[in-house]
Amino acid sequence: MKMSLEELEVSKQCQAEAEQLYRSGKYHCAEAGLEAVRRRFAAHLPESIVGSVSGFGGGSGSGCICGAVSGGTVALGLILADKKETARLTKELHRWFKEKYVVTCCNIIRQEHKGVCPVLTGEVAGKVAEMLAGK
Repeated sequence: MKMSLEELEVSKQCQAEAEQLYRSGKYHCAEAGLEAVRRRFAAHLPESIVGSVSGFGGGSGSGCICGAVSGGTVALGLILADKKETARLTKELHRWFKEKYVVTCCNIIRQEHKGVCPVLTGEVAGKVAEMLAGK
């Protein structure tokens, strides 16, 4: 699927905004990604909704699933009304992430890609925005 210039710009904006939010220190990976997507696709929802993913940072406290991927998954479910479409796009998000980083395990990613969290947070938010564009 080819994106329009407007959709591409929204994706880039979400990517840049999520990375900036993460770097600000106010948000961690899951929160920053969800907030950037919320602002673009569900601004009518309160910012407090971001608190629903607060436990996902650092691999949900156990170092397991990447918080950015978890936050992106929540963002998809928040925006889309269709469970099947949410599940399909979640699988696509995981597949895309694994192609880029090989695993979704936070501990492994941080060991092999030191300091990458702000960048990958932005990349995931941009990918989610790309997936939602035109829906």
